Amino acid sequence: MIESCPKKRMLLGITCLGVLTVLVLIIESHWTDSRGPTRKRTFPVEQNSTCWEKEKYEIIKDCEPCSAFEIASQSVGVCIHTHFKEVLRCASGETVTRSCDRAAFIDERAFWRFEGFMFVCAIISTLCVSARKRVLNKRMLQRVQRQLANCV
Repeated sequence: MIESCPKKRMLLGITCLGVLTVLVLIIESHWTDSRGPTRKRTFPVEQNSTCWEKEKYEIIKDCEPCSAFEIASQSVGVCIHTHFKEVLRCASGETVTRSCDRAAFIDERAFWRFEGFMFVCAIISTLCVSARKRVLNKRMLQRVQRQLANCV
């Protein structure tokens, strides 16, 4: 059945599926951010300060991976647990380093690498299919020419 679809209809179907996929990803990401479970995560903090739980705070440095030296030497205590850290400044002026889940930019970079790899695989697959189709069409044409030559 799929062989009988014209190229325009196939291209339209693939485009619609691509747009639908992007739309679902956008809606899902907004939905999980706003309506996700609000569980309280406890992160280890440096100097046993919990001012960020009681006061307003601002994030000075976003969640970033700890260096290999910080993890190996355990010089920054919060790096032991999750291997990620972020620096906060409480309203009282105290600066606190706490452990955090993951750096968002690392996940985003991994996602785009995966998407790039899949795009390259799709291009290679398309080229292979086109080359195979060209070879099969050439063989079929030669077979038809031989049959016509034998009949004459």
